[in-house]
This record gives sequence, C-alpha cells and structure tokens, in this order.
Amino acid sequence: MLRKVLKYFFLGLVLLLVFLSAALLAMRFAIQGREVHVPRLTGLTPSEAERVANSNGLVLSVESRFYSASVPQGRIISQSPAAGATVRRGWKIRVAASLGTQHAAVPNLIGQSQHAAGINVSRRGLEIGTVGTIHLPGAQPDTVVAQSPPPEAAEVTSPKVGLIFAAADNGQRYVMPSFVGRPLAEANVALIKGGFTLGKVRLAEGGSGGPDAAGTILRQYPPAGQRVTAGATISFDVRK
Repeated sequence: MLRKVLKYFFLGLVLLLVFLSAALLAMRFAIQGREVHVPRLTGLTPSEAERVANSNGLVLSVESRFYSASVPQGRIISQSPAAGATVRRGWKIRVAASLGTQHAAVPNLIGQSQHAAGINVSRRGLEIGTVGTIHLPGAQPDTVVAQSPPPEAAEVTSPKVGLIFAAADNGQRYVMPSFVGRPLAEANVALIKGGFTLGKVRLAEGGSGGPDAAGTILRQYPPAGQRVTAGATISFDVRK
C-alpha cells in the first residue's frame, strides 16, 4: 500500500515538473516574441525612419535637431537605443535630426530685454534655450548679461541660445549684520552709513543689565545673516 502511494506521489511530482517546464518555456517564447531588434535609422528622413520603426512595432520620436557638416539637412543624425539593440515592441526610439551646416550667425544679445532677444533669435532661425537669472550689480534689470554660444560663434552644434538675465531686483546685496545687544543710536548711525532705512522701533521687555541697558536692541528684522538689498528697511525691538 505504501509503495503504491509513493509511486503515485513521484508520478505526480514528475507531471508537475513537466508542467512547470512547459509553462516556463511557453513564457520564454512569448517574451521573445514581443522583442525586436532596433533597426538602423541614421541617414533616413524622419518620415522614412517612422515607417521603418512602425514596421518593426516601434515608435519614433524626434527629440532634437543639431547642425552637422557631414549629415545632410533633414536626415537622422543619431538614435537611441542604438541599431541592433533588443527592445520590446512599442518601445520609443529617440532620434536627432540634422539641420545641415550652420547657416545662422549668432547675434549679440547682451544688454537686450527678454522680448527683444527673443525676436532677434527667432529672426535668424534660432531658438531660446536655457534661461537663467543672476544678481549682477551695475547691470540693467531684466536684460541679457551673458549668452551661450557667444556672438558670431562659428561651428555651433545646436540652434539653441542660452541666456542669463540680470534679476528684476538687481540692486547691490549685503549680508545683514547682527545689531543685537548694541544701542539703537549706534545701530541707526551704521544703517545711515550703509544706505539703509530705519523702520519700526518697538519697545519690549527682555534682556539683562542695569538702567543703562535701556535702548539696547533685543531683536532685529531682517535677522542677521539674511541677504538684503541697498536701501532696505531694518526694524528693531529694543529694551524698555
């Protein structure tokens, strides 16, 4: 009886292993059936590349455009993933198209407003790229203080021009010193010399010391260490 039970047990175990092996093999073929090799798209036009990609179950996306002296205008200059890579069907192939040789001169945009710079860039068939701001004492607010590529640059690879503008609040900036513990009159003299304005002065309890400590600064606004612009208003709480 026991031998018969063991016989059926091992028979069932063998059948289970066969079933699992067949399932894994079927899964492997199913996965491989959904995989394709990325075709070579460089040198094709975007429309040609799209037809090739679609025929392989892939999706084409033209992500950027660059100047090239070796690849004619309107042809694919690079692709990702590279040709020959194995991907799943429906995968997006990102490509860059060639603009041909550089034909647009990079204009000098220094000192121009964002609106004027945008017009001058678009007139030359270029695009505004990365835009940033910086506090630059002496520069006119909201004007271009730096650009990349520089004016009249040769052998430019991208049609995009990055710009840095002077901040709208482009005044001289200072680090706020600490006036806590100093007499209000002394702090006021320092503010006048630094080109700042004395704001609200409120009497408050706190601090330590004798009668001579009256009028010493307990708190300040903005606090020490904060950056402030020239002419900023500084307020204090002083000891009664």
